[in-house]
Amino acid sequence: MSDPAATPDQRGLFDALADDGRSLLLLAAAFLAGCGLFGIMQASTGHLLPHDTASLKMTGTDLCAVADCRILHFMIHDRVSFGGVLVAIASVYTWLVLFPLAAGESWAWWTLAASGATGFASFLAYLGTGYLDSWHGIATLCLLPLVAVGLFRTRWARATVPPMPLCLHDAAGAGRTLLLLCAVGIAAAGTVITAVGMTIVFVPQDLEFIGWSRDAIAAVAERLIPVIAHDRAGFGGALASFGVAMAGCMRYARPGRALWQTLGIAGTAGFGTAVGVHPAIGYLDPVHLAPAILACVLFGAGLVSATLGSSPDVGAK
Repeated sequence: MSDPAATPDQRGLFDALADDGRSLLLLAAAFLAGCGLFGIMQASTGHLLPHDTASLKMTGTDLCAVADCRILHFMIHDRVSFGGVLVAIASVYTWLVLFPLAAGESWAWWTLAASGATGFASFLAYLGTGYLDSWHGIATLCLLPLVAVGLFRTRWARATVPPMPLCLHDAAGAGRTLLLLCAVGIAAAGTVITAVGMTIVFVPQDLEFIGWSRDAIAAVAERLIPVIAHDRAGFGGALASFGVAMAGCMRYARPGRALWQTLGIAGTAGFGTAVGVHPAIGYLDPVHLAPAILACVLFGAGLVSATLGSSPDVGAK
């Protein structure tokens, strides 16, 4: 009898790397996290990306000389928030792949597919903003095959899991319900922000912060409004994508320490940047900040309630 160990592995390199698809999805999550962290750090420097400078024919320093630097600060606040949401998405995707998808639970596959479709579809918002961010486009082209092939390879996920019951009779149920409501609100907010970016671009509070009218801002550089619109729509699309992923988790996921840790990381990254960037740039309008702060409070209360209300051994398998 021949020794099986002596039989060479005839798989190709890509087949070995792709495995059953989960490694590709984890790579996609790592790519998203890397893009998010880069976006946060790069925006925090106050410098524009090279393609932005080429389009605007202005550097970040040039733009900072206009309107007491508030136009640049406004762009930074969108870009830092966008980076934080990408990190949040990456953390949830990682948990989905490592836990429920690894167990073959079909809801995790559908959640990844729905969230990914939402995120990739939002890239088409550039058709409404009139600005094609070349780096965003390249990143999307790199990410799309990872997610598409990863989802194709994990289509074996067939285990049916019933939705978790929603109730307010105990701390765990009340916490999950709050988190689900928060996820739906985040998805809705992301959709609205995307629509705003593709149409009016600024809400009244934005113009009050900048101190200039839309026409005055548009006069600074021919492509300035489209660039800002792209930033807004991109942030909104990422927010909607995260809301879809979180909603799927809150409706179907079994409670467990890893899930609560993941949401803690996602909440810290998402709300920490989206809320924290405002005092850093001086944009403290209460009407503008109220939805984000309310969502942060609901998220925190729901997470604490769900964590403390779940027994230590739930979901430990």
